[in-house]
Amino acid sequence: MYTKKLAEKVAIVTGGGQGVGLGIALALATEGASLVLTGRTEAKLTRAAEELSALGSQVLVVPGDTRNRADAVRTVELAVERFGRVDALINNAQSSSPGVPLESVTDDDWSNTLESGLYGTLHFMQAALPRMKSQGRGAIVNFGSRTGIEGLKGFGAYAATKEGIRGLSRVAAREWGIYGITVNVICPAALTPAAEAYLEANPQERARYLSEIALGRFGDPQRDIGRTVAFLCSDDANFITGQTISVDGGQSML
Repeated sequence: MYTKKLAEKVAIVTGGGQGVGLGIALALATEGASLVLTGRTEAKLTRAAEELSALGSQVLVVPGDTRNRADAVRTVELAVERFGRVDALINNAQSSSPGVPLESVTDDDWSNTLESGLYGTLHFMQAALPRMKSQGRGAIVNFGSRTGIEGLKGFGAYAATKEGIRGLSRVAAREWGIYGITVNVICPAALTPAAEAYLEANPQERARYLSEIALGRFGDPQRDIGRTVAFLCSDDANFITGQTISVDGGQSML
């Protein structure tokens, strides 16, 4: 009989109402996790919760903005109030303005990307830390990007944000390992809503992008990205921390 890897575990997913975030939530639910979905658009979160509930998962919806520290604190508090614990934190939410040359990046572009991603990731990590410390265990999965690792053109603010998140994650892995908390980063090749909009506006980029992926396709948010996140949140990954894991079909190879 198959034992679900995340049975009785509780996971917070930021940006969980659509795209990669929803795919991750579906993968976690399939493995038995109870879920806390947060994001800026309540209607999207509610639709996602209905889909997840149909799988038998318990779901709490908490509308909020990662840029607001108080929203992060409130999300964790409500998660503990409802479920009694927080075992995993997946910092997926990220706003961006792709395709903007560095010389044209505005302060608004920079602030929006940095605050939603790097600041938001820090806000939720700090909010979840006390609960994870008290439990003696926790798993945090953050998101980096090939755009930062390789310095891709047109992604200045996004690349800087994602490299900041990777640095933050390594520091947290070293500082929080003594509490039994793992912190890892995934760099995915999957279509986010922002990436999809960019590729629709620049169709020539889609073919070029796919030609760089050894497996010749984009990653599936649930099957490819979500299952990797589920593994990192499970007890099977207790000895993996501080790592950047590319889940990109061979687009980048070390």
